[in-house]
Amino acid sequence: MRANCWTGRNSVDVQEVPDPTILNDRDAIVRITSTAICGSDLHLYDGYIPTMEKGDILGHEFMGEVVELGSGVGNLAVGDRVVVPFPIACGACNACVAGLYSVCENTNPNAGMAENLFGHAPAGIFGYSHMLGGYPGGQAEYARVPFADVGPIKIENDGLADETVLFLSDIFPTGYMGAEMCDIKPGDVVAVWGAGPVGQFAIASAYLLGAEKVIAIDRFDYRLAMAAEHSGAQTINYEEVDVPDALLEMTAGRGPDACIDAVGMEAHSDLGPLQVYDRAKQAARLETDRGPALRQAIMSCKNGGTVSVIGVYGGFMDKFPVGSWMNRSITMRTGQCHVQRYTRPLLDRIERGEIDPSFVVTHRLPLDQAPRGYETFKNKEDNCVKVVLSP
Repeated sequence: MRANCWTGRNSVDVQEVPDPTILNDRDAIVRITSTAICGSDLHLYDGYIPTMEKGDILGHEFMGEVVELGSGVGNLAVGDRVVVPFPIACGACNACVAGLYSVCENTNPNAGMAENLFGHAPAGIFGYSHMLGGYPGGQAEYARVPFADVGPIKIENDGLADETVLFLSDIFPTGYMGAEMCDIKPGDVVAVWGAGPVGQFAIASAYLLGAEKVIAIDRFDYRLAMAAEHSGAQTINYEEVDVPDALLEMTAGRGPDACIDAVGMEAHSDLGPLQVYDRAKQAARLETDRGPALRQAIMSCKNGGTVSVIGVYGGFMDKFPVGSWMNRSITMRTGQCHVQRYTRPLLDRIERGEIDPSFVVTHRLPLDQAPRGYETFKNKEDNCVKVVLSP
């Protein structure tokens, strides 16, 4: 089969690789009909996530048709149309029973690698380094799905196009969880750093959960326009105004009730010397994560407010404002999304017409053009927000 493979820093290539096979009785083989490039894939592409190996198959946002099942999968049938969550979860460990699927205790066979960096190991993830399991990803024609009796959700409504449900695999639940962690109450103001795909869903989800005002913060006018036109967000271009001052003005001097970091480890900043400092240290591998978005979210949040972190971080950052966090009674909540917790309720919202997640799709390419898709997405060419690949 053909698959998009990591071949080194800033390099991917669509190659012929062996077809996946059933290895365990809870496996399924899925013929992929749609897959996407995630913003967190760019961290792999840029070489900031360790334990990647040349030839690794990328991709953790995918859906398709079940073509083969292990004997232990009783809830699916060959021919079912499914969306596959990006974290791989067993469904039976303490974490899964608590609904914390992205920290499943049984699906990361390389837990020792992750423990060296994180202290404890999270779950295995499709196409996201050997530290997180070494599982082949979904930017391919076929994928093996372990624990298929726990993860995939059946799409039984043939009227829903792939692009309408594909993002149940990751970015819609991730954005929704980011908003949910804010404990939004009527009248709340929520600020969202990053108006990429996850940020767009965090903004839309904050409104779904009852926020009175949502403020999108980014430097690309086309992404801010999407947030304003689709979700009704107010916007701040951080290259044009001072963000903390603007937020104080927009919240009567109080600050947002909640702040969402939907950027993560490669955040950009308009603060010249600090941006140079962060980029230089990250390029020299003296720090793994650039922190301007998270720093600013903490410093801007109201006293007693909540900072929700759904942008991906991989290790360590400098100049974390721990004093502001502690002394101002700020609650910080975070985590890789526990996707399996959200797929059914969010599918229900889609079917009720409350949201059509396909609004983020700007580019559609065949799988063979995945290298072009990565470059277009990384470099923000042609007003790119989201790339969907068709095998």
